[in-house]
Amino acid sequence: MCLLMCCELYSQSWESIRDSEDYICGEGWGNTVSEADQEALSALIGSIRSSVTAVSHTSIRTANHNGKLDEQSQFNHSVKSYSQSILTNTKRVILQTEPNAHVCRWMKKSELDKIFELRKNKAIDMVENAFMAEQKGKADDALRNYYWALSLLKTLQYPNEVTYKDNNGRSHVLTNWIKEKMDDVFDDLRASVMNREGDLLTLMITYKGKPVNTVEYTYYDGWQWGSPCGAKDGYAVMELVPEYDGQYVQLQYEYKFMGEAKSDKEMESVLELFNDTPMPKASVSVALNKPLAPAMQIPLDMNTNSFSLTEKSIIAPPKEKDVNADSYAGMLSKFAEAVKNKNFSSIRDMFTDSGWDVFTKLIRYGKAKVLDSSDIRFFDNEEGVMERGLKMSFSFAKNVRKSFVEDVVLQFDKNQKICNITFGLGKTAEDDILNKGVWDENSRLTIMNFLENYKTAYALKRLQYIESVFDDDAVVITGTVVKKPSLSANVENQMHISSEGSSIIKYNRQTKDQYLRNLKRCFERNEFVNIRFSSNDVKKLGIEGGESYAIQIQQDYYSSTYGDKGYLMLIVDVNDPHKPLIKVRTWQPEKDPEFGIYGPEHF
Repeated sequence: MCLLMCCELYSQSWESIRDSEDYICGEGWGNTVSEADQEALSALIGSIRSSVTAVSHTSIRTANHNGKLDEQSQFNHSVKSYSQSILTNTKRVILQTEPNAHVCRWMKKSELDKIFELRKNKAIDMVENAFMAEQKGKADDALRNYYWALSLLKTLQYPNEVTYKDNNGRSHVLTNWIKEKMDDVFDDLRASVMNREGDLLTLMITYKGKPVNTVEYTYYDGWQWGSPCGAKDGYAVMELVPEYDGQYVQLQYEYKFMGEAKSDKEMESVLELFNDTPMPKASVSVALNKPLAPAMQIPLDMNTNSFSLTEKSIIAPPKEKDVNADSYAGMLSKFAEAVKNKNFSSIRDMFTDSGWDVFTKLIRYGKAKVLDSSDIRFFDNEEGVMERGLKMSFSFAKNVRKSFVEDVVLQFDKNQKICNITFGLGKTAEDDILNKGVWDENSRLTIMNFLENYKTAYALKRLQYIESVFDDDAVVITGTVVKKPSLSANVENQMHISSEGSSIIKYNRQTKDQYLRNLKRCFERNEFVNIRFSSNDVKKLGIEGGESYAIQIQQDYYSSTYGDKGYLMLIVDVNDPHKPLIKVRTWQPEKDPEFGIYGPEHF
């Protein structure tokens, strides 16, 4: 009797909602509640489409910055891109259960305005992030943020009414201005061939006259267009078809970043519908008619009694040593020649056992090639001698065609044997650490070496090393962007941030063993993993008598099945530089609007 009374009350409530002008509604029927619910959602989306298009049909006029392009674009709104948002704001009632299920869904019309406002604010945040990326020479981040912001604006009811004031106080219509800013980025990118060895090209890509920190690109190799490749600190590679004899090669800068949107379901749904904005300046022709240069250029200005450094070196000059520096240069030349000819056994005697183990993983990581050694620097440290500046590329073609450029760092022990190999941090992240003048040199080098070993371990899938650097009681928190769950979902023991809007960030705490098991599965299903660190902030913690640091760093993650960008925070105990221990590791896909990035104060 109570059940019948409840159904009658729900029915009366539903009828009043359905007939009210304050709500948008949809009904569905099916053999199961799930089928009826899906039909109700489809009906609801159809009602929203009618509600939006009845009051909104927007034509946006765009022009590039020099006024030569005059293009008229009609942005027809598709409510499909709203579905991820709408699901978080709808209410549901089951009027009849199976086998003849009847489900009703509804939402307040005022919720639509909230959705539009949240998207507008998100687009403006992305534009501001693009400005910061430009200043840091990260052309890929700038283009991604600009394009994603433009795509979000297209889904608004009145996109041409969204304006933004620049630093000079001038107001711009964002839908016009973003395209102009993207064209400016493309104009400031320059690609030229440094050298060619057979079918392998080494390029230098500059941004505003300086080597670009990071940018992604694809190119036509003579047969087909490949998957995006990454340039690092200006260095980029292309591998053409055998005996390619063209005078130019077509290069296109990446700006859509569809794969990285997988971590943001709302953004993914928007890009699936609005990814057709043409960017003609993204494509350029690179001339190949430059004189060939030798692939290897070992510096010849080394003093026989000390190691050479560039004038702008931040680390204190190394001490004089009794050994002959030319011997290290000779070993480096031999190393490069062995990689080039794939004659690895010829240099086995240059390695310790542990160094050889890392090297064999390195050459299995991808198709390895030495690109350049014209900026080789040697540093004296407690372990022996460290080499920095060797540029190498690693290419993958099994499932996803992808190439990475890496700085390869060689560590020589006291016996002049290579005992370790790591991938360098990159210019921006390296400078952020080495410029910490308030710390002593050993502390700066310890942090830098730890981070380089950390990122290399993920690339080379050194699970045993990763296990060794995590404390047994380490706090491990990972974050993912997910749809806001319905009221019936079980969210026990989970912390949710951004409770309103199209998505929330779900943070999961794991034990060390859980994290390593998940990481092992990740390594097994991916042909390659690559992580890059950009700008970072390192804080020394005020622990008495201790060397502990909190590292907040922006991380770009790539694998053969997935890619994302986010923020990593590590609390590391380096009292024993040979055995660093991670006490806390957190990752979040974006800065939280309330507290920003996780820091030591949260633990």
